[in-house]
Formats: sequence, structure tokens, C-alpha cells
Amino acid sequence: MPLPPPTPSVSGIVPEPRRTGVELTVNGERYMHTGDPDMPLLWWLRDVLRLTGTKYGCGVGACGACTVLVDGKPARACLTPVLAARGRNVTTVEGLADPLGRLHPVQRAWIDEDVPQCGYCQAGQLLAAAELLARRPQPSDADIDAIPNLCRCGTYPRIRRAIRRAAAIARGETP
Repeated sequence: MPLPPPTPSVSGIVPEPRRTGVELTVNGERYMHTGDPDMPLLWWLRDVLRLTGTKYGCGVGACGACTVLVDGKPARACLTPVLAARGRNVTTVEGLADPLGRLHPVQRAWIDEDVPQCGYCQAGQLLAAAELLARRPQPSDADIDAIPNLCRCGTYPRIRRAIRRAAAIARGETP
């Protein structure tokens, strides 16, 4: 049953009806997307929220530059419609550090190992690595090699070292 039209207040101001849309949480903050629910999450994050760490790479989900975590699982933001994130928690590279600004172990390790070359794929690499370590705190080389994100610069040896270092940092060891 439709709601009755709002009635003007004493001041003559008529309140607008509550907007509807897709509610989701990004980096701990609640948002409502009121546009096209089929809009790719990538473009909403970049163009609406201005979280530009998530990169457009290939647009077909193959490269992983647009990787974000949705409820802790990697998702290709270029292929994920905003609607698919309804009621879920999305983490971008901007939300990887803790609320006090302390870097996540993968961020610290990436810096220590000087991983980036061009850096374009790194946001997606960092999130994929964080998810791997959450799932496997002591990953094997095969686990690390199974991360499907691509790096055009070929920094895979440094990525592997950084993931191993991040695992040690997370265990409280100083590598």
C-alpha cells in the first residue's frame, strides 16, 4: 500500500519521502546507493565515493586490479553490480589499515619488500594477499601462486616475499 503524501509543516516545508536504494557498508561506513543498482561496484566506489585506490584494469575480471573484499572474500569490482553488495561489507585498499591508521601487515610488508614497480595492480594484490592470509596464515608457495591477480611488471618474486613477511608480522615475528 503506498504511503500517503507528506503534509506541509507549519513552516510550509514538505519533507521529501525517504529515498530507497542499495544499502551497504564500505570500509566501515554505511552508504546508500540510489542510482542504477546494476552499476558496477568499481565505478560507484571511484566516481561516487571517490575511493580511487580500486583500479580499472581490463573490465572483464581477468586482471584483478579492481579486487575488493566483499564480506572478506575477493570480488572483481568491475563485474560486481552494486546490488550484489546489498547489506554486505566492502573493503577497499583505503580500508585495509585499522581505524587508527596502523597499516595492515600486507601493507607494511609491501613497503618493506619494495613490491610495487608501476603500482597499478597493487591495490588488488594487497587485498588478495590479505584475504589469503586470513584464510591461510602460513601460505605455501602454491597458495601464493594461486592468487589470480596479474602484475604486468612481473613483481611476483617480491609479492611472494612480501606475503611471507606479512604472515610473519601477523604472527608477531619480526622478519
